[in-house]
Amino acid sequence: MIPDESVKAIEDLTEQEARQELARLAALIAHHDRLYYQSDAPEISDAAYDELRKRSDAIEARFPALVHADSPSQKVGAAPSREFGSVTHSVPMLSLANAFSDEDVADFLARIRRFLGLSADRPVAILAEPKIDGLSCSLRYEDGRLVKAATRGDGATGEDITSNVRTIDSVPERLSGEGWPRVLEVRGEVFMRRQDFQRLNERQEAQGKASFKNPRNAAAGSLRQLDAQVTAQRPLAFLAYAWGEVSAPLGATMSEARQHMADWGFSVNGPAELCNDAEALIAYHRTILAARPDMPHDIDGVVYKVNDLSLQERLGFVSRAPRWAIAHKFPAERAETILHKITIQVGRTGALTPVANLEPITVGGVVVSRATLHNEDEIARKDVREGDRVVVQRAGDVIPQVVEVVQDAAHEARPLYAFPDHCPECGSQAMREEDEAVRRCQGGLICPAQAKERLKHFVSRDAFDIEGLGGKHIEAFWEEGLIREPADIFRLAEHQDRLRGREGWGEKSVINLLNAIEQRSRITLDRFIFALGIRQVGQATAKLLAHHYGDLETWRREMAKAAEGDQEAYEGLLSIDSIGPVVAKDLIGFITEDHNSNALDKLAEVLTIDSVAAPSLGDSPLAGKTVVFTGTLETVTRSEAKARAEALGAKVAGSVSKKTDYVVVGQDAGSKARKAVELGLTVLSEEEWLELTGQRA
Repeated sequence: MIPDESVKAIEDLTEQEARQELARLAALIAHHDRLYYQSDAPEISDAAYDELRKRSDAIEARFPALVHADSPSQKVGAAPSREFGSVTHSVPMLSLANAFSDEDVADFLARIRRFLGLSADRPVAILAEPKIDGLSCSLRYEDGRLVKAATRGDGATGEDITSNVRTIDSVPERLSGEGWPRVLEVRGEVFMRRQDFQRLNERQEAQGKASFKNPRNAAAGSLRQLDAQVTAQRPLAFLAYAWGEVSAPLGATMSEARQHMADWGFSVNGPAELCNDAEALIAYHRTILAARPDMPHDIDGVVYKVNDLSLQERLGFVSRAPRWAIAHKFPAERAETILHKITIQVGRTGALTPVANLEPITVGGVVVSRATLHNEDEIARKDVREGDRVVVQRAGDVIPQVVEVVQDAAHEARPLYAFPDHCPECGSQAMREEDEAVRRCQGGLICPAQAKERLKHFVSRDAFDIEGLGGKHIEAFWEEGLIREPADIFRLAEHQDRLRGREGWGEKSVINLLNAIEQRSRITLDRFIFALGIRQVGQATAKLLAHHYGDLETWRREMAKAAEGDQEAYEGLLSIDSIGPVVAKDLIGFITEDHNSNALDKLAEVLTIDSVAAPSLGDSPLAGKTVVFTGTLETVTRSEAKARAEALGAKVAGSVSKKTDYVVVGQDAGSKARKAVELGLTVLSEEEWLELTGQRA
């Protein structure tokens, strides 16, 4: 699968291109998360996946206003498999932000000091430890006995693997020592040592079975067996490094908590070291990187954590990751090969993406034969020509990237590549907007490539998730004229005879497919909006829209009013967090375009689309409220105040409107404070804000 958008250097992106690129990256990362966490069958190396996230994070850093809650920086893992029972984590199992350079490490420490309002010369003790390349697991103990084990899943819900985990020798059935809390969730990594992995593969081969690609895949596949007896035959191990729900504190520092976990019978991750500055952390990283080949198990970096647990609590979390920890990853791998031919793929949004067809080469343990060339500007900048010898790096997309051309005597004699100005799929003109690097097919709905890709998105896991209706089926049904628009999917029952007459399809397979479609004929509004494939609208934006408008009819009506110039409707759209004028334009344009409007009418006839209620946070005084901060806060930083508000269920807005619930005023407050008074809004001092949020008795 080739990415359906072109890629441009981050420093050259316009704001509109950045939005499009973030949407592209979110879709790719979600795809790889499903393969990694659910199927144990990753298509790319860890380094390649890290680079994909790195690009997304870098774009968000350059365009902070574009950060969406459904971007890679906001999500963890993937939904748990349906083959296992589900476990709701009492404390979410989050992921870590990544550092890829020494500068990133220094920035991590600087961000901690800024957030906490600490001086630049105040030491902050950081615990450093290796990052195990395994499968995250949470072990729940009650009264000292193991009662539940779960995978990370999507961070909120994981898979129940209790029976399998009980077969791991290094997981205690009963805690040792004394002083452990009545409820204790120990979190760590299930992995396989290299020597054990080698022996396992030798047994697999001797039994005529397929060997495992690497220790991580072997560990993940072994832990997620439906038969615990199979897991028991696999040499798995567990290292503890964190915790979830606890009924009593584990100590004042990470170091103290680690020692307690060791005393209670767990092997803890190491070698660990306490560091007080960036130089010490970087030195530790280099030491572990040098020792990597000699370690008994695979690692893919090191992890830095603020040692003081009280500081961790103040720092809290941002999206999918804690502010108080970061993973410093190891670099990606490269290789050289021959580029035989450049072909073009047309994606869901009409983007023409050039693809390098390569002489197969092994990079990072995986054989690759295709790589992205991003866009026509990148081809020209790198002077890539068919027949060139190129450097390939597995570091970003579903397939690797062409990094550079290896110059040889014949390079100049090879013809320059001429990027097509017409769509190879439908022949329509392919044009570039003035501020975009991507060239797009103008065929729209008449372009079969775009139509098919949109249908594939519609039935994808995070959208309608119709079991048994994958990309290959969409392709085939399209060619046969069975499905041309989304509503056709829910009318396939009218073509049962044609379905039964297809090669490889029997009565049972047809019934299974129609039942799966019927089960998905009821859907929540947020998933429905995401399924539509509107440019720049990912899962989180879809959820925000669904919560804001409540039902499909209201959403469509308000978009129509905004399109007609109704200022209140337009401002209501812009008041939604993360939606700016460009995203609003795409939303309004999509909903009011005649073909899309007709498609929505047809879908409304065959679907039940449930309204979405605002999330409940119990007795939180801020649940569902909109808060604006203005002026300088003295007791806490702006970042800390915003994080606290969001944790209590509030939406933090950047501008004051009549829909604002609270305006928190610090020193030197300006026009926002004046507007709040003019509108008769509730204005809070910093002291009143702290009392409202429970930060001051």
